[in-house]
Amino acid sequence: MKSGIILYQSKYGATKKYAEWLKEETGFDCIETKKADIKKVKEYDTIILGGGVYASGIAGFSFLKKNIQHLQEKQIIVFCVGASPYDEKAINEIRKRHFTDTLSNIPLFYCRGAWNEEAMSFADRTLCKLLQKAVAKQDPATYEPWQTALMSAIGQNCDWTDPKYLEPLLKYVEKSEEDSE
Repeated sequence: MKSGIILYQSKYGATKKYAEWLKEETGFDCIETKKADIKKVKEYDTIILGGGVYASGIAGFSFLKKNIQHLQEKQIIVFCVGASPYDEKAINEIRKRHFTDTLSNIPLFYCRGAWNEEAMSFADRTLCKLLQKAVAKQDPATYEPWQTALMSAIGQNCDWTDPKYLEPLLKYVEKSEEDSE
């Protein structure tokens, strides 16, 4: 069996929850990205990186970009966590923006997270309120899926985390291990 590590960056807990579920299912080590040492990380065969989606960026992804030259021969998998339901168009936009050049063949998976305005930092809560005001000016019939989710979450405390969102990623890891045998 291949050795693996799960690196994650979690601002409000949903990504950490997914990282812990992955650890349970795979037996891989698990550490926060900010505590990761590339010298140790490159000892693993499989590296799974998870982070929340903020302004179309993936938290912790900079670790991967910065260290990709050390990980060329590794199996790398990325999952991102967001409050919106899965939307192919949004995922493709994230891929197009961040998965370029040496990162272009890395698989990306999506897991639905949580929404809790009370737990948000002042800056995040303010940005969300500004975004909600801008979206509210549009015709709801024209909303993108993320806009519908944003508007329906106002004043709500929602947790959509579910291990089922990890199933495609786990199948990918399992198939990769079978293919390498």
